[in-house]
Amino acid sequence: MQKTASSSALGPDGLNIAQSFFKPIHNTSPPPTTTRNTKISVVGVGNVGMAIAQTILTQSLADEIALVDVNGDKLRGEMLDLQHAAAFLPRTKISASVDFSSTVGSDLVIVTAGARQIVGESRLNLLQRNVALFSKVVPPLAAASPECILLVVSNPVDVLTYVAWKLSGFPSNRVIGSGTNLDSSRFRFLIADHLDLNAQDVQAYIVGEHGDSSVALWSSISVGGVPILSFLERQQIAYEKQTLEKIHKEVVEGAYEVIKLKGYTSWAIGYSAASLARAILRDQRSIHPVSVLAKGFYGIDGGEPFLSLPAQLGRSGVLGVTNVHLTEDEANQLRESAKTILELQTQLGI
Repeated sequence: MQKTASSSALGPDGLNIAQSFFKPIHNTSPPPTTTRNTKISVVGVGNVGMAIAQTILTQSLADEIALVDVNGDKLRGEMLDLQHAAAFLPRTKISASVDFSSTVGSDLVIVTAGARQIVGESRLNLLQRNVALFSKVVPPLAAASPECILLVVSNPVDVLTYVAWKLSGFPSNRVIGSGTNLDSSRFRFLIADHLDLNAQDVQAYIVGEHGDSSVALWSSISVGGVPILSFLERQQIAYEKQTLEKIHKEVVEGAYEVIKLKGYTSWAIGYSAASLARAILRDQRSIHPVSVLAKGFYGIDGGEPFLSLPAQLGRSGVLGVTNVHLTEDEANQLRESAKTILELQTQLGI
């Protein structure tokens, strides 16, 4: 299934009128024999995949978007729905196929496909089903675009990013999980809401697992360059640890609340993934808390856990991890989070 042709064959017998429609100017050079377009492939066209595709499209982050899914009818429907908005959007080629060959030449491949949890199913069993799915998805994607960057959004994102890394054979800098990028946005929103200011003026990170064992880095939070906790202490303003823990709990439970109310999450993760795509493809060298190979950081020495750390992202993927100062308590929590992830990774036998 390929993109519906944007026909220039409007003349008699399918005559191509594109060349006669425009009159060339004098003394021109021939068009370049090669062109360099930015291509993003989105694997999985569920609620999350389409929110990501739509956000990437409206933010003009790619010249071409390839959609891939096993459900051919839904896939074609989503493609046509986006194509029909062409008059309101930047010019972008949109294709759709059930075949991974359509992703050839991608700069960035975003994987949102994943098995849904069955009622009463253990987390490990769900993981094993997702590993089986990834074993069919990741190798052909890596073969089709051997120089691409893989961005994993499927949950549980940390372990599946590790799985994608192993199955792709890519260097670790080119396999990234969306991790706690969205968690950190929720965190910044809640802090900004408490202080009645713009969330973009809040610097705050959630690190570790994208899940229950995530770690809020309270010690490094700043607003307009002012460290919050240090400011409160200098001003002798009392605050309760329970208040901080309540905010972190709201972050962890945020997705559950959205799912309970509307059935799924989509828009926030769409914007989150688009922000990562922009940082990578436009070589922004900006810092995002994403799931990376954490071995050797903050005393995490055993195994090869993938978990979220504030990482600088650019055209080659992960450029490095920022040296954020952690308190002893935060470092201990992070190492415990790593243990939680490692326990699951070791049970997968990859």
